[in-house]
Amino acid sequence: MPRPRSEKPARAAAPWVRTRLRTAPWAAVFLALLVLVTAYLAAALPRAVDAYETEGLRHDIRTAAARNSVLELTASPPGPELDPAEREAGLAPAVLQEQRDKVRALVPEPLRTDPEQSVQGVRTVKRVNGLDPWLPRPDGLQPEFVLSSPSDLTRHATLRKGRLPAGTARAPEAVVTPKTAASLRLKPGSVVHVPSRGIAEPISVTVTGIVEPRGPGSPYWAVEPLLHTPALAARQVGLEVKHYWQAALLVSPTSAPGLLATTGEPEVFVRLMPTYGHLTGRDTDRLAAALDSAAAGPDLVRMRQVVGPTGALATELDTIVDSYRATRDAINPVVAVAVFGIGAVAAVVLAMTGGLFVTRRDGELALIRSRGASLTGIGLRLLGETSAVVMPATALALWLAVATVPAPAADAPTTGPAGAAAQAAGATAGAAGIPLLPSLLAASAVALLAMLVLPLRAIVRHRRPRLHGGRDDLLTARPSARRTVIELTLLVLAVGAVVSLRLRGTGESGDHLVSAAPVLVGLIAATLLIRIYPLPLRWLGRPVRRLRGAVGPLALARAGRSSAAGTLPLLALVLALTTAAFGGSVLAGVAEARDRAALVATGADARVDGSVAWTPLPAGLADAVRGTAGVRDVAPVQIEYGVSLPYAEDAEAKPTSAPLVGVEPDSYTRLAGRSGTGAFPAGLLASTGKGGPDVAADTQRVLPVIASPAVAERLGDAPQDIVSAAGVFRVKVVAVRSATPALSDTDFLLVNAADLTHPAPTTLLVTGPTNGAALRAVVKARSDALLVSMRTEERAGFVDSPIQSGAERIYLGAIGAGAGFAVVAVLLSLMQSAPERNVLLARLRTMGLTRKQGRRLLGLEAVPQAVLAALGGTLVGWATVPLLAPGIDLFRLAFATAPGMVPLDGAPLRADPWSLLVPALAVVLLTGAAAAGQAWWAGRKGSIKELRAGDAR
Repeated sequence: MPRPRSEKPARAAAPWVRTRLRTAPWAAVFLALLVLVTAYLAAALPRAVDAYETEGLRHDIRTAAARNSVLELTASPPGPELDPAEREAGLAPAVLQEQRDKVRALVPEPLRTDPEQSVQGVRTVKRVNGLDPWLPRPDGLQPEFVLSSPSDLTRHATLRKGRLPAGTARAPEAVVTPKTAASLRLKPGSVVHVPSRGIAEPISVTVTGIVEPRGPGSPYWAVEPLLHTPALAARQVGLEVKHYWQAALLVSPTSAPGLLATTGEPEVFVRLMPTYGHLTGRDTDRLAAALDSAAAGPDLVRMRQVVGPTGALATELDTIVDSYRATRDAINPVVAVAVFGIGAVAAVVLAMTGGLFVTRRDGELALIRSRGASLTGIGLRLLGETSAVVMPATALALWLAVATVPAPAADAPTTGPAGAAAQAAGATAGAAGIPLLPSLLAASAVALLAMLVLPLRAIVRHRRPRLHGGRDDLLTARPSARRTVIELTLLVLAVGAVVSLRLRGTGESGDHLVSAAPVLVGLIAATLLIRIYPLPLRWLGRPVRRLRGAVGPLALARAGRSSAAGTLPLLALVLALTTAAFGGSVLAGVAEARDRAALVATGADARVDGSVAWTPLPAGLADAVRGTAGVRDVAPVQIEYGVSLPYAEDAEAKPTSAPLVGVEPDSYTRLAGRSGTGAFPAGLLASTGKGGPDVAADTQRVLPVIASPAVAERLGDAPQDIVSAAGVFRVKVVAVRSATPALSDTDFLLVNAADLTHPAPTTLLVTGPTNGAALRAVVKARSDALLVSMRTEERAGFVDSPIQSGAERIYLGAIGAGAGFAVVAVLLSLMQSAPERNVLLARLRTMGLTRKQGRRLLGLEAVPQAVLAALGGTLVGWATVPLLAPGIDLFRLAFATAPGMVPLDGAPLRADPWSLLVPALAVVLLTGAAAAGQAWWAGRKGSIKELRAGDAR
């Protein structure tokens, strides 16, 4: 019966997407897992970088000395042209408090200050003399005092004796700390007289009490340590160096106007301690601009409207921020190389996944294409199919990235209600979260690639209906003109990137072509390897055919018949190996630089010397140290700094000095050889037999010495006179070395200690110990004035910045992810040809092939391409490191400080053999094991399916 026209066609009972997902659930699960991992890594990367940059900025501000990070606004007090009453009124505590509050409100964002540690008051810029004769005078010089009236003293100090100061401008009162009272012989009731301005009678400051600081390390006290701890200073008086005391009197705020009458040139100060818990790495540029504006810009003009036209803001916080920014800008390009590498590997693996799915469904797609299906229809159906899997996995990956890589918690350096409120506000404003947009874009890029790769590859493969395809062998494939043009374009890009990196280095941020240079080099190498791949197979074909048995020739023939689409697996492996080699070389270079710097700083595994230069070691200490567990060798050294150097007639006559180092040639030569620092034959410093106090009168004896280049040039070839505490003698340079273990980064003069008039070792360079506790116990038993420095402890001190550890974690993660993607690439490559191999094994078993021979066949078939990838990745990694090394300096990554702060000039990038060889061998072994495992699994199953009649395969 004909259907009425009004009746609509029935809806399809089995939608495409649901049917496909039910038909191949494991393929969907595999794609979802791959997208989940890849999208998670892509989304977590920008969050991890943002987190360690934020922690690095906060760490640099937190660990800086309070005197460097504080914002200090100073201004002249009311001028003498005003009435005395007006001048005193301008320094009233309420007026200064109001000024501080207004200044705090004018501090530009993102700067914020801690009210608990902020302080205002009046102080003398110039120290004033204490005129009282009963004050201590070590060398007959009067002590000098700083008169300061910091606010909120009761909140930051505890009264121990007497009472808190009150006083007036005419009768000022002050308190002192226990250390000041003990050193200056002060007590409650003491009256200190200081010079006055313009009148003969000195000003009397009455000490009313002694206060104990609450936390001397807090910014309130740490900015000016003299406020709580007196100092014994030195002054040159004629030809003598004399000492005198410097201390502070904490004047009451009500007595602050009395400072105008002193000779100390008083000034008004407002000291603001910045907080850092709200700052993020993204605030660096804004923070630098705010500091510039507050120091010499519009914000300073507004502050001057509060404190007066002479207001000036001083801080070293801008230097801290600039140092952090320089470290970040030096590290980010190096990290970008790893990011580009792992990103390229992930993209290739996703493309391989799409290729696997297209290959498995080639017959299905060819059938529906031959029955009239349009390319648009096929592409949209495949897009919907992959979207149903990819989109939920991407959303889950983004959520996991946000959950597992949170924003750094806001630091809370202050105490008290006001400080807690300030930190809470900072946490709400600044640490609410890391921007989601970079992670969203990264995850979306992964999702877009994963969704489009299958439809696009299917459209390209089936753009026109085709019959049963012929062989697509690497041995017979002929590259098209289009492919040749693409390869040449990539070659030009790679060469340009490498040349650019060598000429300009990684210092210019934003140049992604430079960061992608290793990836481009690996891409070209993989392309070239695919081009030359048939040649070794043809060369091996003749000798293999002469061997007994069919497994070898058959495996070689199968390797040559692998699909030309095998470019992607080879590219993935080469890129993964290149990334691993480059990342491993970076980490090895950082570790080597830190080891070298620690060794140069200590001279050996451990160093024992005095806290003061020229401190002779106790007798028997060297023997005691030799008996300590773990000690293999001890080199006693006598170091005398500042020895004046004579000069040859043709040398520069400018006075100069250098350390004189007396050594035991045998032990010191062994140490120099082990450390690789200035090694020399012990015979160069052979003893002359003229040493000790008995030869003090023989000042013309000539001692052989080894000198640094500058010292050798100054002394010349002729013997020169040396006058030192170790003796008076003549020296002749017998060798020149640029460095020596006992000293770091300085000129030197090495001599045999046995030839000195007064031999007295001052330093022990110890080889072997790793446990500092046992060595310190032995040294402390002999003397409390000696210090023990351990090389391991010195090295650990180089890794104290979150930006360093964060960048290293990124590199470790890149290496690990690259290894994981390499494994996936190997498995995908084997899975793509698994059905064909199963059929081959089934048919060969009917001809008598054993299971053992089957495993050998598949293993040998997979090995050539794996060996090619391993060799290519190793060679590319080895070539990439020296190519890019001139443009990359790992100094900031290794030390997070400027050159000159560490006893090394640089940290060059060098190829690490382990990073080159281990991943390459692992790829070969993994490929062989996976192929053997596939043969074992195929041997357990029956062969009915593979041998059924009419199979087109």
